[in-house]
Amino acid sequence: MIIDCHGHYTTAPKALENWRNQQIAGLADPALKPRAADLKISDDELRESIEGNQLRLMKERGSDLTIFSPRASFMAHHIGDFETSSTWAAICNELCFRVSELFPDHFIGAAMLPQSPGVDPRSCIQELERCVREYGFVAINLNPDPSGGHWTSPPLSDRHWYPLYEKMVEHDIPAMVHVSTSCNACFHTTGAHYLNADTTAFMQCLTSDLFTDFPTLRFVIPHGGGAVPYHWGRFRGLAQEMKKPLLKDHLLNNIFFDTCVYHQPGIDLLTRVIPVDNILFASEMIGAVRGIDPETGFFYDDTRRYIDSTPMLDAEARHKVFEGNARRVYPRLDRALIAKGL
Repeated sequence: MIIDCHGHYTTAPKALENWRNQQIAGLADPALKPRAADLKISDDELRESIEGNQLRLMKERGSDLTIFSPRASFMAHHIGDFETSSTWAAICNELCFRVSELFPDHFIGAAMLPQSPGVDPRSCIQELERCVREYGFVAINLNPDPSGGHWTSPPLSDRHWYPLYEKMVEHDIPAMVHVSTSCNACFHTTGAHYLNADTTAFMQCLTSDLFTDFPTLRFVIPHGGGAVPYHWGRFRGLAQEMKKPLLKDHLLNNIFFDTCVYHQPGIDLLTRVIPVDNILFASEMIGAVRGIDPETGFFYDDTRRYIDSTPMLDAEARHKVFEGNARRVYPRLDRALIAKGL
């Protein structure tokens, strides 16, 4: 089985975006504020949005199951207040759940949290627990910067986040550390803000003793870890100067990296530097980079090709990347697959 740990509902019916635009308009004029019940999307519309897009590409590229969450750039936690985010997160999570119900062999959910700048993370717990208990979701997406590129929240190592971590540990779910839209003109959303956040999250963990307090807490850092694999020597050296343990002991029992790296040399580097037990297959299709690479003639986000081609992985290692590691990092996913006899 090939499990893609990083998928977003980027092809949701247009009605979702229209509803969101109306919600945003309602922030200036409450008379325009829509009700959640005003959004009408049929099962047939959901099927059409998936069958010709994600599901078609999964079949063409040979992946089997995607951990599916709301579109990252649509989270936009900086817009409005907690009520705005709470309503929006509930709508987006429900759509991902409905997709997982329509295509149970191919999609399983991960929750968007109703984060809002300056709001206590405890406010997200109700939605987290609803998605785990009612929807059977196996993970959450955690935005370390709800301000949208201005970084007004404390570091991930701060006790500010501990109530969420306690619930993650209680429910045995990991978080993909994933920012959303950048409203800071200095940082392009997908080309800078995402990758900066990946690197920043790793460094925040490196400088702390977070995993001493939460030894079973698990983070998946997407997009190949940002700059982390490329600058592994720098991070090792900084940890040494700070009198921290070796990175393999300090962080690698708790931090994992996905394969959303869109060229062969990048995957070769990732698999050469990062231990295979810490790498999870992912594509983020249909997402940040949708075009065809003129040097290869294949889509940039056809990441299975890179894993199949890298000389760094033998058959046993590829099995870990494609399936074994995901089942270990996402125990609720493993239990769901076992229940299906997989």
